[in-house]
Amino acid sequence: MSLIDTLLGALTGKTDASGANPLQGALTGLLTQNGGLQGMMSKFSQGGLGDIFSSWTGMGDNKAISPDQVQNVLGSDQVQALASKLGVDSSQASGFLAEYLPKIVDKLTPAGQVDAGADHSQGLAALLPSLLSSLGGGSRQA
Repeated sequence: MSLIDTLLGALTGKTDASGANPLQGALTGLLTQNGGLQGMMSKFSQGGLGDIFSSWTGMGDNKAISPDQVQNVLGSDQVQALASKLGVDSSQASGFLAEYLPKIVDKLTPAGQVDAGADHSQGLAALLPSLLSSLGGGSRQA
């Protein structure tokens, strides 16, 4: 399955043989593995990109991140694990994260701050279709 197949499957609500949406499962796993949004925020801060992550949770514009920066902060093992779950190579996975992670974090923090105790798996399920609708030619946000 290619990345576009996975994204389109998430957009249309298709699931894999186990009944799970592979994209939602991969992103939930990534958040869980990093200690949720609180842990991701710490990881980005330790990687020197705390200001970028903070822009995603704040009420202003989201700062962009490059695929290389994603790879450096999360580590090649995590990016490769996500790539394997999505059936793509690691460069496609880091590119996907660079494009969508700012939007995902932004939507999961509507009050402008990270809720350390929140379970974001339901939030991911609710927001993935709207985020991925940009694949159909919708406008892109920075």
